[in-house]
Amino acid sequence: MDRRLRAVAIASLVANVGIVLTGSAVRLTGSGLGCPSWPRCTERSYVAHGELGPHGVIEFGNRLLTVVVAVVAVVTLVVVWRARPVDRFARGLALVLAVGVPAQAVLGGITVLTDLNPWVVAGHLLFSLALVAVSVALLHQFRTRRDGDGAAVPQPLWSLVLGTYAAAWLVVGFGTVVTGSGPHAGDIDAPRTGLDPESVSQLHADFVFLLVGLTVGALLAVRAAGASDAVRRAALVLLVVELAQGAVGFVQYATDLPIALVELHLLGACATVATATWLLLTARPRATADLSAR
Repeated sequence: MDRRLRAVAIASLVANVGIVLTGSAVRLTGSGLGCPSWPRCTERSYVAHGELGPHGVIEFGNRLLTVVVAVVAVVTLVVVWRARPVDRFARGLALVLAVGVPAQAVLGGITVLTDLNPWVVAGHLLFSLALVAVSVALLHQFRTRRDGDGAAVPQPLWSLVLGTYAAAWLVVGFGTVVTGSGPHAGDIDAPRTGLDPESVSQLHADFVFLLVGLTVGALLAVRAAGASDAVRRAALVLLVVELAQGAVGFVQYATDLPIALVELHLLGACATVATATWLLLTARPRATADLSAR
């Protein structure tokens, strides 16, 4: 059963990352209003037709993939709830995914009904990334069941990890603001935030430097504190992901945001949220006295 539980958790993670990438492809190809209505594609049809052209096909295809993600969420919920012994935390996470996917679809519909308002689009992306984090938490829960406890860290170190996690979300959040101010609006007539793209890009970069600095500090601290190999690996992987993501972000900015690099940067955002969540969950807090008494 543990193998089945891990399989559905991995499937949930892959599905939620996939819907982020297909959603960004919709925006990057200018297909955000390929289906100009919601929940129907048009006022008279639930499916795209020839008059809507390739943009309609791309947007409708993304809507169909949402159904796949929903099916994965339901299967995950059923498998987790039937598992024994009962894991209430895992059940709660699976329920959040099962409820979150249709909520995400409704929010996606609101983005269409608001003609791709950039703040609504940003909220839609952040909600999707939150579901990625929940999927990681579910996978981590089953990994803990298999490998046991023992990755706890002193409270001050856990506070540093928590600050790193908050910084990761600040980076991702301001990244959506950069997107809402830039050229890839999802439709030629879609509104923008009105903010200066160069200024918000610089602010986003400042938060990236903060995140990298905190992650380096956390990596040094877990080594100094004698934390477990699992915590050290999690911190190192997060740092590697951040450096790779920063490199992609710099290159895409210097080359005027080519579509392929922007899509890769979105994948990096998913990886940043996933690895930051894994580190947070791996480095559980415990009293410093407990560690020194070991």
